[in-house]
Amino acid sequence: MKTDILQGRVALVTGGASGIGLAIARKLFEAGSHVAIADVNLDRAEAAIRDFPARDAQQKIALQVDMSDTSSILQMVSACEGRLGTVDILVNNAGFQHVAPIETFPPETFRKLIDVMLVGPFVATQAVFAKMKQRRWGRIINISSINGKIGAPFKAGYCSAKHGIIGLTRVTAVEAGDSGVTCNAICPGFVDTPLVRNQLADLGAAYQLPPDRVLDDAILQHVPQKRLLDAAEIGDFAVFLASDAAAAITGQSINISGGYVMH
Repeated sequence: MKTDILQGRVALVTGGASGIGLAIARKLFEAGSHVAIADVNLDRAEAAIRDFPARDAQQKIALQVDMSDTSSILQMVSACEGRLGTVDILVNNAGFQHVAPIETFPPETFRKLIDVMLVGPFVATQAVFAKMKQRRWGRIINISSINGKIGAPFKAGYCSAKHGIIGLTRVTAVEAGDSGVTCNAICPGFVDTPLVRNQLADLGAAYQLPPDRVLDDAILQHVPQKRLLDAAEIGDFAVFLASDAAAAITGQSINISGGYVMH
């Protein structure tokens, strides 16, 4: 992929200190954009951004954000605009997972999942949307999941939030109309990230599987390609959606799942 297709653009990636968010931030930077990594853990965000190569024409910054707190999100956007310029590309990626049956799923954790992965992206979108439309160019990329299209046992909060973000994506795309702003959702399958690795023990307990069988029996048996995805694969697709080549693609929820979900 060309290294300058996003030259001069300003990209803001939430949950960008690790996993899919970090991979997307790296790829956007490689494509020429200025990048702000925002994360609840500022130390991790700063460590991540230090690993990006130094380039005279590009800036890279770390920001702290709590995606469950409206004022924190607005401060994040304001800080990004103050240091890098108006946001051209917003990637709503921040999230976490909790695995438990509905009967024992803590309501406060359910609410937190919705706040971080649905309400937070709405607030962030609201904060950048008008300026994108005024400039007649913008890209909003929401990270949903195959669990935004199918239900998964023991993931009531996560599935609910990820289904919701697809609805928000469609509304945003319709309201963007012919403004030059697009909004799409990427729906990854199982990606080799800490979020996936850290849920294996809980999935094993829920499915009553030994730890060494969880990956094969609970996950990969459903994936035609029989592999975990690399986060860089999600990053490459995000760069495409952010580019001018994807100007006609909007309101879509696109699977990258090794064939796990095909609708």
